[in-house]
Amino acid sequence: MFSYKIIGYVAGIISMISFTPQVYKTWKMKSAKDVSIQMFILYTTSTLLWIIYGIISEQPAIYAPNTVVLFLSITQVILKIKYDSEDRKRSKKS
Repeated sequence: MFSYKIIGYVAGIISMISFTPQVYKTWKMKSAKDVSIQMFILYTTSTLLWIIYGIISEQPAIYAPNTVVLFLSITQVILKIKYDSEDRKRSKKS
């Protein structure tokens, strides 16, 4: 019998995987010039709310993968701030 929980876990895994390439590219290239910080801040907030909802409703298929996505989102925001700051410093020196 097919369980609806499988759909939740698959969706969570896809969400986790979908963020990984962007975070990796930003870290590898040491640049986040084309990344929208507003979008990532909104997404980070949304993910945090999904985690809270998943915990309250006792649905690990929601809160477990979103915890990983939250970590990746926060990492992306930190990298964006860091690399934008470094870009501004380099621009002032030029």
